[in-house]
Amino acid sequence: MPSSTTPPVTLSDAGPRAAHKVALITLGCARNDVDSEELAGRLAADGFELVDEAEDAEIAVVNTCGFVDAAKKDSIDTLLAASDLKGHGATKAVVAVGCLAERYGKQLAEELPEADAVLGFDSYRDIGDRLRTILAGGHIEAHTPSDRRKLLPLTPVERQAAAPETPVAELPEGLAPASGPRTPRRRLGDGPSAPLKLASGCDRRCSFCAIPAFRGAFLSRRPADILAEARWLADQGVREMVLVSENSTSYGKDLGDLRLLETLLPELAAIDGLEWIRVSYLQPAELRPSLVTALATTPKVVPYFDLSFQHSAPGVLRRMRRFGDTDRFLELLGTIREQAPLAGARSNFIVGFPGETDEDYAELERFLTEARLDAIGVFGYSDEDGTEAAGFADKLDQDLIDERASALADLADDLVASRAAERVGEPVRVLIEEVGEDWAEGRGAHQGPEVDGSVRIEGAEYALRVGDLVDAVVVGSEGVDLYAKPTGAATGRR
Repeated sequence: MPSSTTPPVTLSDAGPRAAHKVALITLGCARNDVDSEELAGRLAADGFELVDEAEDAEIAVVNTCGFVDAAKKDSIDTLLAASDLKGHGATKAVVAVGCLAERYGKQLAEELPEADAVLGFDSYRDIGDRLRTILAGGHIEAHTPSDRRKLLPLTPVERQAAAPETPVAELPEGLAPASGPRTPRRRLGDGPSAPLKLASGCDRRCSFCAIPAFRGAFLSRRPADILAEARWLADQGVREMVLVSENSTSYGKDLGDLRLLETLLPELAAIDGLEWIRVSYLQPAELRPSLVTALATTPKVVPYFDLSFQHSAPGVLRRMRRFGDTDRFLELLGTIREQAPLAGARSNFIVGFPGETDEDYAELERFLTEARLDAIGVFGYSDEDGTEAAGFADKLDQDLIDERASALADLADDLVASRAAERVGEPVRVLIEEVGEDWAEGRGAHQGPEVDGSVRIEGAEYALRVGDLVDAVVVGSEGVDLYAKPTGAATGRR
């Protein structure tokens, strides 16, 4: 636990507090979005006033990302930009939280004195007291990072009893219980889509990935808690719920039922107001046939497969501590499309992993060419602190990594553009996210939020609103994006 100049308290202990203004700046993935909304819930319940812009806040809290070098740099740049506001207007302090803060702790605090505090995940339980201490001029010692996988029992079924819980006071209007009964949540936006945390942590030991060490062992949320939060999101006007975790295919293993997701999805689909349910972060090696069928055929569950392939050459995958190969992955995609011909599929790939040969790279090109993915992310390999791969001896020259990453990214751009062009003439249902004078833009069921392209609606004979669902036909494409014309009336929010 981090040390502090104030003792830890729970929300139920908190009395009247000064309404300090706080801004939350969120970087990284949808899991961080949920974390920020849980921090917002805690702070709102503890008397803080939430504002949108850092320059309007007394204290800016930056929820950082610590996944890859580019994300780390973006986090540090954002902290520095927020720090520049100090002494100009309302801003008095800047605090780093999130994955970068958890992962580096004291090291980050020493190397970034512009941040007034660096708080790890354990600080979230009494975040209000810690922010007040900082605003009062007090000092909070940054934590010393440790392997969070060791905080819970090794055996998954023993973890639920060991997971800590923090009681929460009766929640004001606009807040919801999230992450079980432990944490309140307040939405920071009003868009029609929202993430919902299915689980946290990861038990996989991929040789390139540091996430399990600072996110911890895999821990499922109980179905009743997920359903309660999903109902709250629907009451807030959310039409699309995106289930997020570090590994959604492992859901339920620590609850004694590895097929729990298959039974949870129909219960979520029965919630009034929710129209789309999307599941992210699927491990191909764990994608059992019953889950493929559930994702492809359950009403309201969009046929969307966010698959963590990473590579396709078997030798590289084994060195990554992963499973599969090109032909197995193509067979999996074929099985998915047999059950859901219009399904969307996306994945990320690492190029230039230690020991990757010309033949391995050619095998990856073969897979991408045959896979017909809707969205492809390409990353050049870089060492991550504390990972097994960082100690591998057969590293590739950086120029070769950059050359392969650039070539594969160019190939990926061509392939996803070709895949989008294949969809011309197909029916598409679009969730509207932005509306102009004579156009509207949103996403099809095969497109995930923010990363997978969009669908632009033109020629509608009726007004469209954000949150509408529109049946349309694809009439054109440009890169990964589609153009469509409506074929039916819009279905609006409640």
